[in-house]
Amino acid sequence: MIGDLFTTEYFILTIGLLFIIGVMTTKFSSRIGVPVLILYIAIGMLFGSDGLNFIYFSDYNLTQLIGMLALIIILFEGGLQTEWKNIRPVIGPSISLATLGVLITSVVVAIAAKFILDVTWLEGFLFGAIVGSTDAAAVFAVLKGQNIKQRIGSTLEAESGSNDPMAMILTISFIELITNEQASYFSLIGTFFWQMLVGVLIGLLMGFIAVYSINKINLDSSGLYPVFGLAFALLTFSFSDLIQASGLLAVYVLAVYIGNAEIAYRHSIFRFNEGIAWIAQILMFTILGLLVFPNDLFSFDIIWQGLVISLILILLARPIAVFISTIKQNYNFKEKIFLSWAGLKGAVPIVLATFPMVAELDNGQLFFNVVFFVVLLSAVIQGSTISVVADKLGLSGRTRVEPMHSLELISIGKANAEMVEYEVRDQVNLIGEQLVNIDFPKDALISAIIRNNELVTPTGDTIIKKGDILFILVSKKNKTQLKKLLR
Repeated sequence: MIGDLFTTEYFILTIGLLFIIGVMTTKFSSRIGVPVLILYIAIGMLFGSDGLNFIYFSDYNLTQLIGMLALIIILFEGGLQTEWKNIRPVIGPSISLATLGVLITSVVVAIAAKFILDVTWLEGFLFGAIVGSTDAAAVFAVLKGQNIKQRIGSTLEAESGSNDPMAMILTISFIELITNEQASYFSLIGTFFWQMLVGVLIGLLMGFIAVYSINKINLDSSGLYPVFGLAFALLTFSFSDLIQASGLLAVYVLAVYIGNAEIAYRHSIFRFNEGIAWIAQILMFTILGLLVFPNDLFSFDIIWQGLVISLILILLARPIAVFISTIKQNYNFKEKIFLSWAGLKGAVPIVLATFPMVAELDNGQLFFNVVFFVVLLSAVIQGSTISVVADKLGLSGRTRVEPMHSLELISIGKANAEMVEYEVRDQVNLIGEQLVNIDFPKDALISAIIRNNELVTPTGDTIIKKGDILFILVSKKNKTQLKKLLR
């Protein structure tokens, strides 16, 4: 499977090197404008048997397991960072893109795959299903820090967070139709509605339980709260999958619910999961790079087949899907063009491409190599030009600002208090007022003010100015009252 990798020292050395290279690669990626997932995949190829021959890896079952675990973590972190107030206005078009859009994309690509790859119609539709969805890991990574207009960015995030179930349902269903002559086409419809609706309900239910538990259970260490939150994500996926509902959709709904609720140790939970999500991305994309053999991937047949299918996917299938799915959704022509261009492919299609391999389909290896090539082109061509296209279309907005968050006072243990960090922007009830005249909760204390990157020691006569960053110590019971004042 991995051969000599499982000697203890060699394994630890390899993991340490991969993480260090992965972290440094992230900084390098932002400078050259290439999506980081491409560089992680390149690292995997470099370490693999067709590169430095440092690691030999060809276990599709293990890849599928690691890929699904990583996707759960990445979806959970992405959902935590998603603000409901931003995605609520675009929930309709996002769902349309995540369902109808995926279906249309799959059909158009399936027709192309039937003739380009010389496969049966069912196999063509299987290939279309595999590459039909946008990828949450790729979209979240590329959009993070970009100044895309809020409405467009929220649409892409909501779509990518909710369209994986559609692609997975279609992929599994077509494999079933190929391998089982007794399988029924009509069962696809019932399966789709069950997976989507029950997945949403489970996500909401588990979100409610998670928020209640995090706020009510007093754990001995503050470091346990982030682990507690991540455990709910894993539990939600497992329970949903057990009753054949969409686990990935349930995890995303759970994360959005938690991320928009008032929870204890919020900042610690967010930062912990951000770090874990980076680890998951490094591990997942590196292993996907190890799994592919460049000599096979860059053969003449794979290159021309992957190139033609990529062009059809990017320039035909995705635009058709976007324009049909957003009819009467108040998107103008330029916005639809951008949504079409931003249909990034990533880990999900590659992970789904392992399903035919595990099912031992005749064209499983062909599908995996072509899908991998399509993902590479999508990430390089589309991922590296997102901000450029947004600028050309006039869809660049204000630079994203970190929201108000809390810095938990870990040093005082169970004192039930938090340090809230807040940047004053357009609050007319604060700007120009002296601290003594502002009706803060009685136990709230302004500990420090950062103004123009300099520390200002607050007194009762201190006047609040726009752009000030306030550090406010407040008890948890009065945190809600403080946030109402600040908003």
